[in-house]
Amino acid sequence: MQVKSEGPKLVPFFKATCVYFVLWLPTSSPSWFSALIKCLPIFCLWVFLLAHGISFLGAHSSARKILAGLIFSALGDAFLIWQEQGYFSHGLLMFGITHILYSSAFGMKPLNLRAGLVIAVISGLSYTLLYSYLSGPFTYLVAVYIALIGFMGWRAIAGVQLTNDLWTWTKLSACLGAVLFMVSDLTIAVNKFCFPVPHSRAIIMATYYAAQMLIALSAVECQDADAARKRA
Repeated sequence: MQVKSEGPKLVPFFKATCVYFVLWLPTSSPSWFSALIKCLPIFCLWVFLLAHGISFLGAHSSARKILAGLIFSALGDAFLIWQEQGYFSHGLLMFGITHILYSSAFGMKPLNLRAGLVIAVISGLSYTLLYSYLSGPFTYLVAVYIALIGFMGWRAIAGVQLTNDLWTWTKLSACLGAVLFMVSDLTIAVNKFCFPVPHSRAIIMATYYAAQMLIALSAVECQDADAARKRA
């Protein structure tokens, strides 16, 4: 299967993303409509995975885990619409579960401890930056969340072994998606707890939607492997 063959299945996602950025609904007045518009691109990624067939999802646990992660992501998005009303920690929990599911989907092989060490250092520096601005439950909630997203990023990056030619476009997709997810969430944290980030919402949502699309794309790797076996 070629990358371009996935394009038509992603058209609804791109349209929904355009709708979000064109409408640009104010965050100051949260509503169920604004929650729907924000979640719509993620719903489209559900459809993207379901379009590969129920039998495909049934046969491949990694694809099921990524679909489950996208479901929890949509719940997290909805909670974050009402973050100023006290639902930020609920959104944090939903995305924490998402990262556990994605980590499980990416697996523990190859281990790539060097990549893990780099991510651990970056995660530690990120928490150090945020620590003095945190108070109450967020002191440990943010620490746990950084550990979860850092672990997810490690497992995605570990799958790309360019020097050994042991990589596929879907592994690269997972890697880029994880990096963009970390950029998005670090921007959220700095903007919420430290200081206003210029154009923060545009940066957060553009990197977030791109991250989720790339991670959803990585789920079709097992279908690529099936197709290769059939051709062999």
